[in-house]
Amino acid sequence: QVQLVESGGGLVQPGNSHRLSCAPSGRTVSVLGMGWFRQAPGKEREFVAAITRTDDTLYADSVKGRFTISRDNAKNTVYLYMNSLKPEDTAVYYCAAETAGRLSPLVEEGAYEYWGQGTQVTVSS
Repeated sequence: QVQLVESGGGLVQPGNSHRLSCAPSGRTVSVLGMGWFRQAPGKEREFVAAITRTDDTLYADSVKGRFTISRDNAKNTVYLYMNSLKPEDTAVYYCAAETAGRLSPLVEEGAYEYWGQGTQVTVSS
């Protein structure tokens, strides 16, 4: 069993940067495939970024070049660094984990077995 605890949500001004964290318990982050998804009000949850256990990454077109997903094995934490934030980035952000250790970054929600509770990011002046 893996429990994911997200942190770092909050109110951010447009153009600023922000960082989300996700710490899994019950499994070492180095062996997990991890992903970030988000759900804006009135919209379906969508893929944001993913990182494999071999550190291959993949990003949604809407965040490519602005967001970075990374892993710190020493801290057993995965991060989502968000730069040049826009109001349309406002959403609840979810961390997800898969234990099969697939070598390709996963964009499908169904590929992830475990989910965090979500953390709200609001981009507004």
